[in-house]
Amino acid sequence: MKKLLLIGIGLYSISLLTGCMKGNSTGYGNGELVGARRTMKWNEPTPYGMVYVQRGSFGIGPSDQDPAWAGNPARTVSVDAFWMDDTEITNNEYRKFTNWVRDSIARKLLGQQYPEFLTTEDRDNNPIDPPVINWREKIEWNNPDYLTAMEELFIPENERFFGKKEIDARKLFYEYWWIDYEQAARRANSFNYSTQKYEGYVTDAQGNRVPIANRAAFIMKDRVNVYPDTLCWIRDFSYSYNEPLATRYFWHPGFDDYPVVGVTWQQANAFCNWRTKIQTEFLLSRKENPLHSYRLPTETEWEYAARGGKQSSMYPWGSYYVRDEEGVFVANFKPLRGNYVEDGGIASMKVGSFDPNDYGLYDMSGNVAEWTNTAFDESGYIYINDFNPNFTYNARPDDPPVMKRKVIRGGSWKDINQFLQVSTRSFEYQDSTKSFIGFRCVRASFGNNKFD
Repeated sequence: MKKLLLIGIGLYSISLLTGCMKGNSTGYGNGELVGARRTMKWNEPTPYGMVYVQRGSFGIGPSDQDPAWAGNPARTVSVDAFWMDDTEITNNEYRKFTNWVRDSIARKLLGQQYPEFLTTEDRDNNPIDPPVINWREKIEWNNPDYLTAMEELFIPENERFFGKKEIDARKLFYEYWWIDYEQAARRANSFNYSTQKYEGYVTDAQGNRVPIANRAAFIMKDRVNVYPDTLCWIRDFSYSYNEPLATRYFWHPGFDDYPVVGVTWQQANAFCNWRTKIQTEFLLSRKENPLHSYRLPTETEWEYAARGGKQSSMYPWGSYYVRDEEGVFVANFKPLRGNYVEDGGIASMKVGSFDPNDYGLYDMSGNVAEWTNTAFDESGYIYINDFNPNFTYNARPDDPPVMKRKVIRGGSWKDINQFLQVSTRSFEYQDSTKSFIGFRCVRASFGNNKFD
């Protein structure tokens, strides 16, 4: 009798434990509260070429000998977990973007004469009107008839150097749309449930203040030329011979694994949007939930990642010096006030040429400086929030230059070691291009606790 009683208690305990588990139930649970049924799969594998930066807090602000920003008080901030590219975006990776833009324009032109380059069905064979690009159809770039149909994509004959027919980089524009959540979140722009309409105003991408007819008013359109400014290698340095870099750096295979430069802040954002678009379309084709958007890191995310878990270090490698114990330089910068070759390079170098920090991130200091999402303000540390802090502003073309400043971090191959320090801030204008500024992407991590 005692054995039967114990067995009964054991069965009751198992039943009680299984009945308390949430998140794994399906159906209607005999009238109990269970989660809604999901029709699409969710999985967050480690993204290719990215590393996981665990959530945490740190003291932002001058943590070393940084007299230029000594007036900014240090304060503790916290950032959520995110994924970050382990290196800067390379020429070859960015070329994938420019080639995609080139091919999309080419297919639209070909579709005017060759209907096979357009499709009237989506991935589920549902009708589409108007037709969209058919990416399955191959472009024969040596086909004379195709070249004639794509004539406007090439440099006009009277502008060709030595008669060479080349793609006109001035025609490579990427159009995309994004949602302005900042304006959508303003209380004055909220939907009025009593009147069933919006009563606020929104500033569109051109800087016009227009009434909100519906929530489509929060969708902004951008059109960005995507080809890097290769002439920045000449423009940045007076009385200097850099023509080989201007004519070879972006397209020659010898520079494939070098960081892309000569891109504006807007171009970096356009790349992030395109990268999100490509992955989202792939996941939807497999009936999987899309992941979070790729974007530029905020200034605090960048510094937190650069520190590699070390709170008080001057540099990402956890030391107060730019040499290792054997006296070898540990980053690509301008050592000895102009002896560029002493660290192994003379300008930018292949990404990952030096050891990573403790998070597995390469070149967080040196090689090329990096765009961040954050707008630059000398007193920004004073008024930013301490929870995922950021201050951003997408300046319009007619805005004054002071509103176009964006934070760049990390220093570059042409900077002295002060700019390599993890707490050093600098800025550049969002519509400018430099031979020493590149970028890397981040992506939010959510619903993923296996690393915490």
